[in-house]
Amino acid sequence: GSDSVYNGSSNTFLGWNWRANGGTTASNGTGDITSTVQADPSGGFSIVTYTGSGTAGNTIGHGLSTTPDMIMIKNISSVDSWAVYNSYIGNTKHLVLDTGVAPVTSSAYWNSTSPTSSVFTVGTGDALNQNTKNYVAYCFANIEGYCKVGTYTGNASTNGVFCHTGFRPAWLMIKRANGVESWFVMDDKRDTYNVVEGVMQLNGGNPESTADYDVGDFLSNGFKLRISGVGFNGAESYIYLAFAENPFKYATAR
Repeated sequence: GSDSVYNGSSNTFLGWNWRANGGTTASNGTGDITSTVQADPSGGFSIVTYTGSGTAGNTIGHGLSTTPDMIMIKNISSVDSWAVYNSYIGNTKHLVLDTGVAPVTSSAYWNSTSPTSSVFTVGTGDALNQNTKNYVAYCFANIEGYCKVGTYTGNASTNGVFCHTGFRPAWLMIKRANGVESWFVMDDKRDTYNVVEGVMQLNGGNPESTADYDVGDFLSNGFKLRISGVGFNGAESYIYLAFAENPFKYATAR
């Protein structure tokens, strides 16, 4: 279309895409709430849609054969923020994808229950389980050589920490786990060589920033931070989600 958000004249746009089972959907009745799932178990990724019940402790099938380490859920019927589960943050807290808020403690989100290899559990929060409202969830599981949900502690140095993913990252998202910082995303299509500096923020409408960031290097088996800023590598805890450039078999340097 002609909307400037997607197709403004002379503007440059960026899209990230995940393939889930070729678009084939299936009904999943494993949980208390029947869901519709597109799942790629080999890639540790599924798209789940469901209708909320408003009942605490209800479970929803996610279609993966392993336990997801990160789940992002959006109420698509009402104005609500994105709810994010991360295994390193734990099941008593949640993050919010559209803000940089620190983890919030509330049983209304995950009902203080961790996901299993077949289902995730929801509380009564409107952001993920309001009665009769429709939701979409994106589930990510750790898959060796392809997808990594991880954590690290920064060292506040330009000679930053090295994070082992087991593959060369093509896409990397970083969020400070214990404070108010943005969700930062980098990839190897905008930055085709090291040091990676093109940063997008998932929360907010800011354009790409390169002037102030020399974030780090994408290496054959992980990433090396080269920034001391608190958004990436302060003396703080961080979580990340990474995907491989050459999944499963070959790791390449650059």
